[in-house]
Amino acid sequence: MSPTFKNEKGYGFSIFSNEEHRIHIHVFKDTNSAKIWLEPIVEIAENRGFSDKEIKMIITITKENEKEFKEKYRAHIG
Repeated sequence: MSPTFKNEKGYGFSIFSNEEHRIHIHVFKDTNSAKIWLEPIVEIAENRGFSDKEIKMIITITKENEKEFKEKYRAHIG
């Protein structure tokens, strides 16, 4: 796993190395985690413990930072 590249509102955003080709990020807070697809649209791929309210917040943060997250992903994966 790569280090967390962004922290916002208590959520940590990371990219795992060579996990799969579809662009996505991982989000962590406490013992909860989620995987968010960035393409073709921003959407939840997996949720492990976040409430619906938290998922909505995570999706909002992701959409607000979508361009940056895609750039970070491409820079990290190559």
